Amino acid sequence: MINIPRGTQDLLPKDTYKWQYIENKLHELMRLYNYKEIRTPIFESTELFSRGVGDSTDVVQKEMYTFKDKGDRSITLRPEGTAGVVRSYIENKMQGEPNQPVKLYYNGPMFRYERKQKGRYRQFVQFGVEAIGSENPSIDVEIISMLVHIYKSFGLKDLKLVINSIGDAESRADYTKALQAHFEPVIDTFCSDCQSRLYTNPMRILDCKVDRDKEAVKNAPKITEYLNDYSKQYFDDVKYLLDEIGIDYEIDTNLVRGLDYYTHTAFEVMSNAEGFGAITTLCGGGRYNGLLELLDGPKETGIGFALSIERLLLALEAEGIEIEQEDTIDLFIATMGEKADQFSVQLINKLRIAGISCDKDYLGRKLKGQMKQADRLNARNTIVIGDNELEKEEIEVKNMETGEKTLVSLSELENYLKVES
Repeated sequence: MINIPRGTQDLLPKDTYKWQYIENKLHELMRLYNYKEIRTPIFESTELFSRGVGDSTDVVQKEMYTFKDKGDRSITLRPEGTAGVVRSYIENKMQGEPNQPVKLYYNGPMFRYERKQKGRYRQFVQFGVEAIGSENPSIDVEIISMLVHIYKSFGLKDLKLVINSIGDAESRADYTKALQAHFEPVIDTFCSDCQSRLYTNPMRILDCKVDRDKEAVKNAPKITEYLNDYSKQYFDDVKYLLDEIGIDYEIDTNLVRGLDYYTHTAFEVMSNAEGFGAITTLCGGGRYNGLLELLDGPKETGIGFALSIERLLLALEAEGIEIEQEDTIDLFIATMGEKADQFSVQLINKLRIAGISCDKDYLGRKLKGQMKQADRLNARNTIVIGDNELEKEEIEVKNMETGEKTLVSLSELENYLKVES
């Protein structure tokens, strides 16, 4: 037997209704914020991610699904959404659109080759938001408040928002030198990944899962001590606006995010729910002021976030929040005899076209078995069609909740069911 690939999952009907509910709610929330959906390819040129995400990141070095196509081009299944959205923004010259900044959102599968953990898969679904074309603290706050709004709209309460500033390119350059000087004397006691990061991306040492509890990490210089005046003011403005709209947050000076393109504001939302797991991060995001130029685009700035649908579902489970399934149909048609079964095919087609959800027996069950099927489908109403009903052109509609029966002509059945539903 051929089994499902490791690190993937089948979403069966008993679960897909939850995904549909979440996706529909997210679409509606995006309408409130005036963000428009974008859909980019599942695979892109490998260079897009090596340049955009960063050669020194774990994503590029260890986790990408990369292959050669028949034209000998290096292709990668997308490991994240931002690079593809920015590529599309540049390629389609969205900076010339009249409505600025360009506000976009996406929802779809991403792929990373990593060890399977609870809530983490090699194929996973990310919902993400990008606002490109404005370097203004108010758009940072809009993005952060939107993220908090999303989680609270699903009923989550045990949440923690953490923020930090990574500063601009000048601030990061000074901070990088300070980190290298700090870690050089003890770097041989760190993992091999951190040793290679010392001269490529030393900020990543701060969020290493292996070494993050070492004293050298705890005592490392803080990015906030190396922010230039512009970066300090920008971060102060973000904090002021968050305070003004009543968004609670904590400052974590070790929060650097995992990808190279982040600048200035960085943030994560975590779950404090008991039983959620050791990895508490639900989602994260930040500002990326140099990414567009890095990908040969215009000198525009952006900010965004991405959240995992799988981890959102885990957070809902941890807080005991159920997504109710509306698992019902308007009508179940039971039949007795060949003529009645043939007539039911015409009738059910007509009713479905009219917007009435209905089903019938397809296994030749006896009447008792058909009525059991109606119960399993949670049908609001049932009818039984036999020769007598066809001859009189009348049908008895039974309300399954009240048990009440109403005699209705077949020609009026559609109107009757529309009123009932």
